[in-house]
Amino acid sequence: MDAENAAAESATTESVTTESDTTVDVVVIGGGPAGENAAQYAIEGSDRTALIVEGELLGGECSYYACMPSKALLRPLEVADVAAHLPGLARPTLDRDALLARRDTWVSHYDDAGQVSWAQSAGIEVMRGHGRLVGERRVTVSGPEGEHTVYAREAVVLAGGSSATVPEVYANACPWGSRDATGVVDVPGRLAIVGGGVVACEAATWMAGLGSAVTLIVRGKRLLPKLEAFAADLVLDSLRDAGVTVLLETTVTEVVRPDAEDTGLGRVHGGPVELTTSGGTIRADEVLVAVGRHPRLGDVGLDAVGLTEDDVLQRPDALPVWLHAVGDASGEAPLTHWGKYRARVVGEAIAARAEGREPLPSPPVVPVPQAVFTNPQIGSVGQTEQQARDAGVEVVVASVPFSAAAGAGLLRDDLVGEARLVVDRRAGTLVGATFVGPEAGELVHAATIAIVGQVPVSVLRHAVPSYPTASELWLRLLESLPRELR
Repeated sequence: MDAENAAAESATTESVTTESDTTVDVVVIGGGPAGENAAQYAIEGSDRTALIVEGELLGGECSYYACMPSKALLRPLEVADVAAHLPGLARPTLDRDALLARRDTWVSHYDDAGQVSWAQSAGIEVMRGHGRLVGERRVTVSGPEGEHTVYAREAVVLAGGSSATVPEVYANACPWGSRDATGVVDVPGRLAIVGGGVVACEAATWMAGLGSAVTLIVRGKRLLPKLEAFAADLVLDSLRDAGVTVLLETTVTEVVRPDAEDTGLGRVHGGPVELTTSGGTIRADEVLVAVGRHPRLGDVGLDAVGLTEDDVLQRPDALPVWLHAVGDASGEAPLTHWGKYRARVVGEAIAARAEGREPLPSPPVVPVPQAVFTNPQIGSVGQTEQQARDAGVEVVVASVPFSAAAGAGLLRDDLVGEARLVVDRRAGTLVGATFVGPEAGELVHAATIAIVGQVPVSVLRHAVPSYPTASELWLRLLESLPRELR
């Protein structure tokens, strides 16, 4: 920067700072996992300062209303189901109160003191309230202690997460959202779940396990449309075997609930619900709407800096150098681990710019991994077969049943599952993988490493899996590829 520009920036900084109550290096609007990671990586090992603005619980959706409580509910049910299919073990008896108490422990009884303590130990300040851009590098925080304006010397990061999408047809029915499903207190006798994605399928799994008669209403032709079709089919069969009624290609046209009432998190919201669908009428004690989420960008002040939501979601490279978006607010994959990864990259880039150096390089290929905790589990990463073909990849597919590995067969006696690799024939490298079966989520990371490292499948065959473990599926998959690739 030349002397004239440096002087101009210094004058601008002084002018803006004098109008602000607080000045820090980095302001993060939103205190979920992505926001926490962005703040941490932007300042660690330095004397830079960071402030997280959060109007709800520090730790975000994942810690209290999504990943953690849902898995706390699902894991005991999964273990009970496995025990019922291993000779020599009696099926455990469900203790509903104990299961919900376990969930409460994992969400810290909806108390974020531990998260605040972590932030403070990392040198990150926390300010309670709603953060909104009011100018370049300036954020106004409206909270219980009034209104404060904060100036960010280096960067502002938008990390406000996402909100559940609730179609207008449910506006007067006070339906459950995903927060109510993970925070369940009253287990409804009859539960209608609208949606066919990950949230809907996982919720159907634990709510059926808790004793609800679940009806899953899916607009599309299949469940889990972003994953391999064979994975969706296996989950569909499992849900139906568990007593869940699954209605595909069914649309809700009207919802009537005369006595709708917001009775609190996880409690039945009033009287019975009647849903008119393209396939007939469904009556339930509660309805859970799980049809997607949208980035929470509508009230963060983008207009104050001449930007729109589309700029953030569709043209992130065009954002000013001081402004970033991470996590669900960025419009990228709405997965905690992906948001945290992208936040680490952004935080490092902020640190590099502050220190006058180039940021650490990222590999050319970084696929999005995902674990779905249905029964059976799904672990997937990268492209599906169809996605790869649509992208112009000359595809070779290797598929084997889960039972092809003795170690996988030992996990339960009625083993159901399948594993698939999607390989780029020309490059000889992996572009996608899907595992469906017990503990499948634990198998997918090896595929993630193979894709990121662009490891030829001819080299992967020298990575010897231990016997007898489920990881031997890798050997069987590689053996089923054409000889010229292996």
